[in-house]
Amino acid sequence: MKSAVLVVDVQKGCFDPSPHPYQADLVVERINELTAKARQSGVPVVFVQHEESGLEFNSDNWKLVSALDVAENDVRLRKTASDSFLRTNLDALLTSWGIEQVIVCGYATEFCVDSTIRCAAANGYAVVIVSDAHTTHDKPHASAQQIRLHHNVTLPSIDSYGVKIKALATSEINF
Repeated sequence: MKSAVLVVDVQKGCFDPSPHPYQADLVVERINELTAKARQSGVPVVFVQHEESGLEFNSDNWKLVSALDVAENDVRLRKTASDSFLRTNLDALLTSWGIEQVIVCGYATEFCVDSTIRCAAANGYAVVIVSDAHTTHDKPHASAQQIRLHHNVTLPSIDSYGVKIKALATSEINF
């Protein structure tokens, strides 16, 4: 199955201020490991960058986290909604590459990662959520660790889209 990696919103404005997201450094390391494996196998990598107040286009906060490994051939995609497909050319891009499966990691688990996964599935893409390479901040109702676990368990249980959603750790993903 032809795949692409989507790295969602790993931006300075989300990761650099204190408190940092849950396991922020480990998540970035795992994303770097995943994207390196993808590139070695000729799998395209797309870095999605959110824009809103505080994350204005080309501002320092909008930029990708400095520890993130980005290659010249990687694609950058700007978005203004939590769903990486909404009002972007992501679907057209994936279709032009013949992609059947997206592998999703990044920030924020309960917003942009979740929305992107659900829309990908609704558009007919099989989905892998990288279970140890997405993160968020603690919320009043749940810790970031609980939110990550919740999504790793609940998203794969959705079968109404007609495609499979799987949760796999970085080490389990091979291209």
